[in-house]
Amino acid sequence: MDAIVLLREDHKTVEKLFKRFEKTSDAETAERRRIADEVIEELTVHAWIEEKFFYPAAREAAPDTTDHVLESIEEHHAVVWMLSEIKDMDPGDERFKAKMSVLMEQVRHHVEEEEQDWFPEVRKAMGRNRLTELGSELEAGKKQAPRDPLAVPSADSK
Repeated sequence: MDAIVLLREDHKTVEKLFKRFEKTSDAETAERRRIADEVIEELTVHAWIEEKFFYPAAREAAPDTTDHVLESIEEHHAVVWMLSEIKDMDPGDERFKAKMSVLMEQVRHHVEEEEQDWFPEVRKAMGRNRLTELGSELEAGKKQAPRDPLAVPSADSK
């Protein structure tokens, strides 16, 4: 599978989880916890493979995307921080839903920028063969990626 297709599939998976979360009531704290835990794992893995494999390849193939990549890394940093807070939060806490809502807004903004603004540039610069090769790297990377947001190195430590 090509790398951009794989990343878009991840985006769709997370969006479905967000929609499930938004449909829960305040009384469904156990369901909110389950969904939040899935979101935490999905986004942690996704951010890690993007930063480890996709972003460096994008910068190399399409140097004009460097600013997008750097902004995305900072957005990941903010998201991973929120994920680490949500991970340890009681779903009955009055701030739990609010924190998840802010997370969803940030992730949706990030996804929109990636998919509309710079994935097309990267696709054009890399071509089908390189994207397919990179997709295989991303798939393999998912197996070794951390599931805990606290295990993801911060942007400052890279």
